[in-house]
Amino acid sequence: MTSRHRSSDPAPTSPGPSGPPLTPRRRTVVKAAAATAVLAAPLAAALPARAATAAPAFLHGVASGDPLPDGVLLWTRVTPTPEAVPGSGTGPDTEVSWVVALDRAFTTVVARGSTTATAARDHTVKADIRGLRPATDYWFRFSAGGTDSPVARTRTAPAHDAAVSSLRFGVVSCANWEAGHFAAYRHLADRGDLDAWLHLGDYVYEYKSGEYAARGTVVRPHEPAHEIITLADYRVRHAEYKTDPDLRALHHRAPVIAIWDDHEFADNAWSGGAVNHTEGAEGAWSDRQAAARQAYFEWMPVRPAIAGTTYRRLRFGTLADLSLLDLRSFRSQQAATGSGSVDDPDRTITGRAQLDWLKAGLSASGTTWRLVGNSVMISPFVVGSLSADLLKPLAQLLGLPREGLAVNTDQWDGYTDDRRELLGHLRANAIRNTVFLTGDIHMAWANDVPVDAGTYPLSPSAATEFVVTSLTSDNLDDMVKVAEGTVSAVASPVIRAANRHVHWVDTDRHGYGVLDITAERAQMDYYVVSDRTRANATSAWARSYRTRSGTQRIERTYDPV
Repeated sequence: MTSRHRSSDPAPTSPGPSGPPLTPRRRTVVKAAAATAVLAAPLAAALPARAATAAPAFLHGVASGDPLPDGVLLWTRVTPTPEAVPGSGTGPDTEVSWVVALDRAFTTVVARGSTTATAARDHTVKADIRGLRPATDYWFRFSAGGTDSPVARTRTAPAHDAAVSSLRFGVVSCANWEAGHFAAYRHLADRGDLDAWLHLGDYVYEYKSGEYAARGTVVRPHEPAHEIITLADYRVRHAEYKTDPDLRALHHRAPVIAIWDDHEFADNAWSGGAVNHTEGAEGAWSDRQAAARQAYFEWMPVRPAIAGTTYRRLRFGTLADLSLLDLRSFRSQQAATGSGSVDDPDRTITGRAQLDWLKAGLSASGTTWRLVGNSVMISPFVVGSLSADLLKPLAQLLGLPREGLAVNTDQWDGYTDDRRELLGHLRANAIRNTVFLTGDIHMAWANDVPVDAGTYPLSPSAATEFVVTSLTSDNLDDMVKVAEGTVSAVASPVIRAANRHVHWVDTDRHGYGVLDITAERAQMDYYVVSDRTRANATSAWARSYRTRSGTQRIERTYDPV
């Protein structure tokens, strides 16, 4: 499966000048907002009851992630005593051992070891296993005090120079606990054919209970009930998610490759704050950001990469590499919708060091496909599009964005200079087969990524993009509370007419994607769930799109892989 390159670049630095102080404004399109917070609450009520003398327990499952040709990162959380619940900061140091085998019965053990779980790390444990074979299935478990964890499968990456015939990844984003059950995770777990699964952000949500539910209705309440702000809060919320049986099932079936987006911190987070953070009343943003980062790396099977962020690179033989981005830690504050400041070259979504790292990696890649794990949509999405001959002089005269009036400046649309530089780099260096894999927007899209959207399709396409919809978070039909399909029937033709590089958009359904890659093509199969509010929701194939090698264009295909 994968090989990972650690960059030797210097640690990225924060972007240039910060924007004005944040105010409690709230975004209402696609994502809802959150309010103020109170003190932390324990997770004890959400966990199974145990006797006071109970042995250590593994109440949050096990997981693996960031597979390499010779290793993989293993994760668990042990509850050493009944009172040592997540976020409590209490509980004794506990020795936790791990074992890795070639078979589920553990008759052929290939690695074992132990470490100590402490309250300082919320009793979470990581073991970075090395010395394994490339492209091989392994089974693992943890043990503490005579208690064994669940057994889980993982898989290593192919060797760097291996000729890999195909790869298959689950692709997900935006899992809001209060808006429903995670049946999509179960359906991915049931496939049994994934090399890994990609989580493109919003693995957890920070809102207080009731602030952002399913069409305003809480399907299952958050813990803690208030908006999460402190380290204890973030730990409790992560722990809650890992009590979900479907999420745990998927973690038990395949390694995850994850990046964060805004809700792992707060809505519309940027380097100096967030829409859903009121400086002072909710403490200092730097403290909240540090707490969110610490809890994330404690609770996720993710190796902290450059400067303690989620940007890093994995490689899967000669078939594909995967550049994973962090589009929250270094970005400038979002511009006002319709503002010409989206074109300001001093504003950034990546930060200088990350953009240079991405460009260098894309240039140096020796693989057939260059995948980019990208938390917010890079394809332009505009309204009021004008022809290029009218747009450019009008934009200069009135100070309008050069690429049209962006609907969502939290996306790359709000940072057009970075986008132009990146797409220009792809074109200038004849870099082919770059595919952006994206979440965040709670809709499914299949897009070409044009160098100049105003003149597309005459303008070349520099890359392609597959966007997956949300697992459970409200999309457009939910926000206006109409029947599924109602909004999409009207909105999809309008969006496509104004954005000719968009081949398909579904604004209304929830689900996941399955990305299948061969030397000839990269194909995304889009799946939808029947009812996010039901734990037993069914899954059905919706559509498929592919990009054939060398084309930098999307086309529809009529069968899933």
